[in-house]
Amino acid sequence: MKTRNIFLALIATALSGVMVSCDDFLDREPTSQLAPETFFTDASHLQAYADKYYSSVLPGNSGNSYGIYANDQGTDNQVAANAPNYFCTGEWKVPNASGDWSFTTIYHLNFFFASVLPRFGEDLNGSGNTITGELKSIRHYIGEMYTLRALEYFKRYQAFGDYPIVTEPLTDNMEILTDAAKRSPRNEVARFILSDLDKAATLMDGKDFQTTRINRDVALLLKSRVALFEATWLKYFKGSAFVPNGEDWPGKTKEYNANYQYPSGNIDNEINWFLEEAMTASKEVAEKYKSSLTKNTGIVKQDLATTENPYFAMFGQEDLSGVKEVLMWRQYVQGLGSGHDVALAADEGNWGVGVTRGFVQNFLMADGLPVYAHGTYADGDGYYMGDKTIADVRTNRDSRLTIFLKEPGQKNVLIESVSGLTNIWLDEPYPKITDGAVQYAYTTGYALRKGGAWDSKYLVQNKCFLGIPIYRASEALLNYMEASYERNQTLDNTAREYWQLLRRRALVSDNIDATIAATDLNKEAENDWGAYSAGKILTDKTLYNIRRERRCEYISEGLRWMDLCRWRAMDQMTVTPYVPGGMHLWNTPMERWYDDSKGNTTLVYGTDKANVSSPNDSEYLLPYRKTANQLAYEGFVWKMAHYLDPIRIDQFQITSTDGKNIETSPIYQNPYWPTTADMAAEK
Repeated sequence: MKTRNIFLALIATALSGVMVSCDDFLDREPTSQLAPETFFTDASHLQAYADKYYSSVLPGNSGNSYGIYANDQGTDNQVAANAPNYFCTGEWKVPNASGDWSFTTIYHLNFFFASVLPRFGEDLNGSGNTITGELKSIRHYIGEMYTLRALEYFKRYQAFGDYPIVTEPLTDNMEILTDAAKRSPRNEVARFILSDLDKAATLMDGKDFQTTRINRDVALLLKSRVALFEATWLKYFKGSAFVPNGEDWPGKTKEYNANYQYPSGNIDNEINWFLEEAMTASKEVAEKYKSSLTKNTGIVKQDLATTENPYFAMFGQEDLSGVKEVLMWRQYVQGLGSGHDVALAADEGNWGVGVTRGFVQNFLMADGLPVYAHGTYADGDGYYMGDKTIADVRTNRDSRLTIFLKEPGQKNVLIESVSGLTNIWLDEPYPKITDGAVQYAYTTGYALRKGGAWDSKYLVQNKCFLGIPIYRASEALLNYMEASYERNQTLDNTAREYWQLLRRRALVSDNIDATIAATDLNKEAENDWGAYSAGKILTDKTLYNIRRERRCEYISEGLRWMDLCRWRAMDQMTVTPYVPGGMHLWNTPMERWYDDSKGNTTLVYGTDKANVSSPNDSEYLLPYRKTANQLAYEGFVWKMAHYLDPIRIDQFQITSTDGKNIETSPIYQNPYWPTTADMAAEK
């Protein structure tokens, strides 16, 4: 009998190792003596255990970067200095012993439930509770843990689709562990996640409990997100190897999934069930907060006399507890632990993560019409000014673009609280497209000021303590709009109301019908992968514009990859590569920005020393076409396999009957990925 654990990093962790996470209680007893008999007996113990997993499970900021606002990089919204391997042929390969096929955090979360629920009551009503402390707090912390487990499963399910559902901290018994490795169909995993979020919502109060902690409103928002994800995935991948019982679905190769039947009867019923779950959950949150959306004045503050724009400040202030739209935020306190660099990156060039031309062009004009409804990109008609300067791009546009897209000459710092700092640009410079330092480089020429601050005290490296919004109620409005339209193929009054509220807040005409009528989906497809599903351009203009609204409301907030995958919006790149572009560099006044003091250009192209792409390729800056040896020089290409991650090979070996023959493992590989390490996707 093999004793190796099939779960990454040995899920059969010693109890003393589990208790190390609860630092507040280490002084009570030696770590080796801590056990469920002495722990999990007070509400404070539950909170301490939950706190340990906030940073590892919830979205957060990485140090020395643009943090949470760089999370759309590697999509059609944002690109970094180096192309991601999943868009480069042969670069993403099956790992042998790495990757996200991990149950370590799930084990620790399950350990909590195995220890706490017998004390609280398996039925979750608390009637037999023996845990000391305020019952409301006990219930809330248990609800937080259900949400954390749901989030951890959502991560794994997005990566792998079908996934083992494990609800107990399993012992180190190979037979038990091998059986637990069986993959549940993806919709069953989604149902399990919704079940955890239902429990969480039942146990917790709304965000008034504490806005820096998970709460009922967050659980409901997440429920709508997960349900919408699965519904649209099932719809757009229907019949393929990526859904249960689809053609070549690998789950059919294993006896335990060979005769799988959808709990609702068939895939169409399953889609509708998830859409209805998304509608119900999102509407509860949307109705609660629709009148509390943060006000937007459309102003980018440029002097101390100007009142701050609340919408801009929602992404750059220390205390977000009074911002009703923010359901949960991450707090940073000066002097306590490390901070982040979001404001510094916003002040500079977003640390090498640039906004694409396609994203910029996708924003509507303030009158609600697409840019092409006002003339050609090059000339404009006096309302749409074209894109020959960044100032022109921002003129008369959706205010979400004008607020956050930086323009040379704008003030970046209004208060110099900290002196002696280097690289603080009081005025926004010309985009540093030739700068080789990632920290200062403008990859596409377009940079954002989202998360920025006007006071230099926030621009000390690793010391910014501005709060970061994690979940916003506006997503509930968008989730309802999309789910209800996908379910009923009509824009109901509630969805229309929500859409108009978001448009008014963006200072864009709320004449949605005019936008839809003016939409040319072939033109939109030039700039927006969301105009595609399953390799074909959408024919439904209303559905497309709902997708557009989501893209423009959640600029750089990390939802884009999730949306592109569930919409199956990258198939077209299996046939036609996509070349990401940036600002309009050549044959525009912006070309002269890069002349030296003698009037000679500093722009170099066509050599191995090139710092920009050639005007012979495009008048637009192409970040991956400077030199011929760059990855993605020919454009982003896509493999169908890349919609899901490959499963690491050692997991097949560990769960096989002899440690070698992977065909005897209960695990099956994801579609079109091989079962040999260091091999690229087959299709």
